[in-house]
Amino acid sequence: MLALLKSTARHRLTRPSPLLVVFLLLASALPVGGEDPAAAPVAKKTAGGGTGAKKLQAKRYDEVAYATTHNAMSNSDEGWLFPNQTHGLTRQLADGVRAFMLDVHDKDGKPYLCHSRFFLGSRPLKDGLGELAVYLGKNPREVITIIFESYVSSKALAGAFKESGLLRYAHSQPKGKPWPTLGKMAASGRRLVVFTDRAGGELPWLHRVWDFCWETHFSARSRKDLVCRKNRGGSNNSLFILNHFLTRPVASARLADEVNHNPFLKQRIEQCRKASGRLPNFITVDFYERGDVIAVVDELNGIR
Repeated sequence: MLALLKSTARHRLTRPSPLLVVFLLLASALPVGGEDPAAAPVAKKTAGGGTGAKKLQAKRYDEVAYATTHNAMSNSDEGWLFPNQTHGLTRQLADGVRAFMLDVHDKDGKPYLCHSRFFLGSRPLKDGLGELAVYLGKNPREVITIIFESYVSSKALAGAFKESGLLRYAHSQPKGKPWPTLGKMAASGRRLVVFTDRAGGELPWLHRVWDFCWETHFSARSRKDLVCRKNRGGSNNSLFILNHFLTRPVASARLADEVNHNPFLKQRIEQCRKASGRLPNFITVDFYERGDVIAVVDELNGIR
């Protein structure tokens, strides 16, 4: 999250101009000495095992790990400023990402994908959801997840899902009931799980995220801040969100290179798994293609 922008909005009476904000963030994000981020190693592209792998079909939804992109809509390929990812949603799916953290805001009465400020980048929510609908239509065994940070009503979300053609894939999970296996979800056609931090529970398929999930803290500036301590959600919830990204003061490929590679990535996952006794389900990263995220998720799922 853009903590600097949100802090400014809280503590100042007048909003800084977009150009001033861009200048300050650029100045803060520039590397000071050290290795050129462009020269850092990038993981070999791989589609990974995905969730359609035969080996996973007998596992319950909450027994599987998912490569998850933080602020998935914000990407440099589509020209977003200070992006969290390199590629858009369709490419993320092709590369093995199966869960997407998306921010949605209101713009002229319509829901838009946007990260904090519209001048940083935005697009209609229905267009982004449409990309996911196309993928599910072409891949009948795959299961995907959306985790919304929402600033719009459930009605606005439902309208975008209906317009995009994604609503027919939405799974409804009763609270307190066992999750179905991926195979059963594929057989039913209901292969999309949707969580939200606002208006959850108002529709049967729009699940209140902290009724089902718990997380580690999302605010980390350095490796030492990436601990296993619980932040939001009850530890008895069946789904574990492992936030594994740095913000200093914004995301960058250079910061992703500090944490996305083994052995650090794998060691932290195993540390948090041991501390909690739970499989981290959503391994949430910035710039997923840098490092070993897809390969580690495949290993957690028993796919080589």
